[in-house]
Amino acid sequence: MAADEEADELLAAPGDTAELLARRVSGEPLAWVTGTHRFCGLDLAIRPGVYVPRWQSEQLAVAAARLLPPRGTAVDLATGAGAVAAVLQDARPDARVLATELDPVAVACARENGVDVREGDLFDPLPAELADRVDVIVGVLPYVPHDALHLLPRDVLGVEPLLALDGGGAGLELVARAVPASTHWLAAGGWLLLEVGGDQFTPVERLFRAAGFGDLGVLEDGDGDPRGIYGRRTGNALDVP
Repeated sequence: MAADEEADELLAAPGDTAELLARRVSGEPLAWVTGTHRFCGLDLAIRPGVYVPRWQSEQLAVAAARLLPPRGTAVDLATGAGAVAAVLQDARPDARVLATELDPVAVACARENGVDVREGDLFDPLPAELADRVDVIVGVLPYVPHDALHLLPRDVLGVEPLLALDGGGAGLELVARAVPASTHWLAAGGWLLLEVGGDQFTPVERLFRAAGFGDLGVLEDGDGDPRGIYGRRTGNALDVP
């Protein structure tokens, strides 16, 4: 965002402008300072301490929404502020959308955004009756390798929650758990969509294939960079946006 656009948002935000500016200068994300963030055209509440959803994740959310059938069921893993789940709900108001999140601060923020979020790790808090009934599972799981965290921008690494960034040794610890576990919850023909780093597609594709997924493909962000991978549990190929 350009400096003049940031200035306009700070001026429009409620509260003492000088105090808000001081918070921004100290390194707080703009969304924490203003309390709001736009994602896929939706205005979301963002509270201090909660990971700010990136615009690069928007295509993942849009693709998941298009794959969610009317009156279907979707699960958003590690939902954070609930951005992807909110997009799913907005696109498919007749669908059932649940989310999971480990961080209680993010859980409260997602609920403020109208998301039905269950507190816990990955699939653990989902109701048992959803087994084999979920049409779409989507997640922006942390995927930055632990040893590469120092390469992140200083304001990101120094302020935003590590829980939402640190993917462990090779960056794929949670992804490697989520892919095989998702098959317990997905219906026949259901889709799994995950955001990953640019150099992680080969190992993640292997994880998908080992778990029995077919119809694999790559999702690009708004800049045309590879940003996500999707696969279908069983059945015939569908057109994917």
